Amino acid sequence: MAAQPVSRMLQRLLRSSARSCSSGAPVTQPRPGEPSQSAAEELSRRRQFLREFAAPFSAFLTDSFGRHHSYLRISLTEKCNLRCQYCMPEEGVPLTPKADLLTTEEILTLARLFVKEGVDKIRLTGGEPLIRPDVVDIVAQLHQLEGLRTIGVTTNGINLARLLPQLQKAGLNAINISLDTLVPAKFEFIVRRKGFHKVMEGIHKAIELGYSPVKVNCVVMRGLNEDELLDFVALTKGLPLDVRFIEYMPFDGNKWNFKKMVSYKEMLDTLQQQWPELEKLPEEESSTAKAFKIPGFRGQVSFITSMSEHFCGTCNRLRITADGNLKVCLFGNSEVSLRDHLRAGASEEELLRIIGAAVGRKKRQHAGMFSISQTKNRPMILIELFLMLQDSPPALPNTSSWDPFGIQGLRHRHSVSNQVSTLWKRCPVPQTPPLAQRQLGPGSPQRHYSSHADSDTNPKCLSPMSRASASHSGTLPTSDQLTHVDTEGRASMVDVGSKPDTERVAVASAMVLLGPVAFKLVQENQLKKGDALVVAQLAGIQAAKLTSQLIPLCHHVALSHVQVQLELDNTCHAVMIQASCRAQGPTGVEMEALTSAAVAALTLYDMCKAVSRDIVLGEIKLISKTGGQRGDYHRT
Repeated sequence: MAAQPVSRMLQRLLRSSARSCSSGAPVTQPRPGEPSQSAAEELSRRRQFLREFAAPFSAFLTDSFGRHHSYLRISLTEKCNLRCQYCMPEEGVPLTPKADLLTTEEILTLARLFVKEGVDKIRLTGGEPLIRPDVVDIVAQLHQLEGLRTIGVTTNGINLARLLPQLQKAGLNAINISLDTLVPAKFEFIVRRKGFHKVMEGIHKAIELGYSPVKVNCVVMRGLNEDELLDFVALTKGLPLDVRFIEYMPFDGNKWNFKKMVSYKEMLDTLQQQWPELEKLPEEESSTAKAFKIPGFRGQVSFITSMSEHFCGTCNRLRITADGNLKVCLFGNSEVSLRDHLRAGASEEELLRIIGAAVGRKKRQHAGMFSISQTKNRPMILIELFLMLQDSPPALPNTSSWDPFGIQGLRHRHSVSNQVSTLWKRCPVPQTPPLAQRQLGPGSPQRHYSSHADSDTNPKCLSPMSRASASHSGTLPTSDQLTHVDTEGRASMVDVGSKPDTERVAVASAMVLLGPVAFKLVQENQLKKGDALVVAQLAGIQAAKLTSQLIPLCHHVALSHVQVQLELDNTCHAVMIQASCRAQGPTGVEMEALTSAAVAALTLYDMCKAVSRDIVLGEIKLISKTGGQRGDYHRT
């Protein structure tokens, strides 16, 4: 058994009286008539003794490079109540059978063993740890472990406001909350669920209960949320937050790419342009974060630089996955099952030898960012980092290996938004005009939009002057009267209160003629503003949700689904946009679909206008609509 850690010995020494010292440190008793030693002198003598004679840190938790591992992260579950796009592989994650996950008693047994060896900080992670039913009880039992100084949790915040009072009472004293955007609509796009306001409620509840600082983890991804850096920092002006910007990291299935990663230095430069007085704070030896503060601000900001500037030299972290595997490096693929040894009846000494052997094999540092992206490793959800999710979506078409949103695929052979389109295919929707492909040469995919269902073998690019016929189905013809005017001809919103709720689906399209220069930059994702296709897709989704705020007489519609697809046409140097919207209600969603397509087109213009102002937006039109009293409509 390893000797007691230095920290515990120091605690004993500081508690011991001046008349005895079980550690063996020399204690001088004052002679009669002599003045007593001052408390400062005595403390100095004891510290000197510790430096010279104190027992070393646990040999089992010390690696071959002398790093002492006093911080343990334990994953409580693989499940999550969010579905973050950058966290889950496109093909989904096979869940570990419940019988193969660590039980509560096994978690506590391992925790006791690690704490006995010198671990003084445990962080509970997931998946999403706060969906585990007995999480409060686990915290309470960990709180009873002598020597455990800190119990933390990393959570997505959805259940935090409800559970935090109980967790605080049980002994939780550190909180990390994952939040990648301050825009509610973008939040839904990233996590594929609602819940933005619950996360914000959880952050404010933590502040209300006195946690300081409350750490907010933000994974920064180019083309998605790097434009919100200043907004996140502004939160620290009046709130005791530590906003931690995390470099986008590679894990199995998240399509990591260097182009998507915003480096620490780039982020810092952005902040310093706005706040030149930004000052660096001193770091703890084992800290993973580079911390900064703006004078006068209540909180601070930090950067987790795992990719651009690793901190392996002072790493003191070990991880236990939900299925009981010990990982000595987040980016390493070497694991050892503590669960199997526990269930085989291994003694404490045997477990320690197994742990010590794994820690001893830990490398000096992880591979470089490009090597990491090629290394087989668990998906993020199965390790326990940031926002994590659980249920497996359907298998999706393979795309380029780096793109977390399936965007790069459209630059070759697949349409954008594969994740959304796969979900869309679960429900019956009206058939839309085919997007025909024609190969002009080896490796040169060509996409065309045909206004006829039986397109010939030589389709032509659409032009703003082209026209397509339309067909209508249903029992009622279109009206010959305007509906948005009253009897005196003044603008008026239509009363839909008496209309029945029906399934409403609409599909609209638009085209953007970019020209050869801008088209090539978009195709190769070389625009300085970022990935135009991702931004346009996101803008289209947001626009559909905000249509009633943009078009004065439109009713607000609670959309159940929005899909925006973009495809490139090499021949015309054009981007073809198709937007689909669905809702259950008394009014149609064609305006939502048209607004979505139009705003996506306008966004492409905005992204590319610095390159060319000869861009043409055209062919914004309704393709089809179903549901409603006037019957269905399909453009042929």
